[in-house]
Amino acid sequence: MANGDTTASRLGQIDASGDALAIFLKKFSGEVLRTFDERNIMGDKCMTKTIESGKSAQFPVTGVASASYHTPGENIADAGNSYLSTIRHAEKIISIDPLLVSTTFISNLDEAMNHYDARSVYSHEIGHQLAIRADTVRIKTHIAAARASANYTGANVGDQIDVSAESTTADGTETYTAANLQASLFLAAEKMDDNDVPDDGMRFAILSPTDYYLLVNAGIATSPINQDVGGQGSIAEGTIRQVAGINIFKSTHIPTTDLSATSTGDGASNNDVFGGSGVGYNGDFSDTVGIVSHPSAIGCVKLLDLAVETEYKIELQGTLLVAKYAMGHGVLRPECAFELVK
Repeated sequence: MANGDTTASRLGQIDASGDALAIFLKKFSGEVLRTFDERNIMGDKCMTKTIESGKSAQFPVTGVASASYHTPGENIADAGNSYLSTIRHAEKIISIDPLLVSTTFISNLDEAMNHYDARSVYSHEIGHQLAIRADTVRIKTHIAAARASANYTGANVGDQIDVSAESTTADGTETYTAANLQASLFLAAEKMDDNDVPDDGMRFAILSPTDYYLLVNAGIATSPINQDVGGQGSIAEGTIRQVAGINIFKSTHIPTTDLSATSTGDGASNNDVFGGSGVGYNGDFSDTVGIVSHPSAIGCVKLLDLAVETEYKIELQGTLLVAKYAMGHGVLRPECAFELVK
């Protein structure tokens, strides 16, 4: 018995079967969903020297003079009277690492059929990947500075500061609280003062997001953002500016695993910042929590700054995109850097 229904011709079906919407066009939103950019913060946290040619750059290191009371009648220039200062000298050589590149290739045919501009997206992504590598290398080099020996006899050095509490979790893992972390930052500031590290507003700490928000979310009475006691920051914004005069930053680029035997990636370097390990910027970061440092702790030598190039290749019928830089990093002043460890 007829019920008044009918059989419609579904315009979106393929061969009158399957998905009724298969043939319909997908409306392009005009927005390309990309991986969110990671925050790069280390660009101004090193001493940078740009060279026009060559393979390395020299950073001279000088010691300090002495002073003594003069006895009337004694010859100041006589070495036997011990008035003359013997100022020690050393040098730091930072070499240019091999050219670091990030590349991709876009087929001419694929680009012609595509309905949005992929080239600009890809150019951004390969450039950003190198920026991440530069950020990571500089954090590793600051850690190396904290572990480095003195530049000359009698010079100060950095240190490792244990932020762990005395108690441990059930599996034996050491833990620490916001109070421990805050106390460690004050201790780092004290050690920086002892080492005559410039108190010029450029001291900084790099923490993981977990530890950064641990400080922000500390008890309001003791939190470093408590404005009743001169704190700076905001619970509403989830920010903290300073602790003990140290600018606080968060980064996802802090290494936390043992890379001491890794010769690839950051290990393919001409600068062996951990001294004799032979793996470039890599080391054992299993206990690393963060760093407290000053830009003068490390140096960056640039031969080729970050650049992105594109070229249409007739023989390949497509466009080659290359992001590149040639830089090198090394330890300059170990006394300026402190590693927070657990």
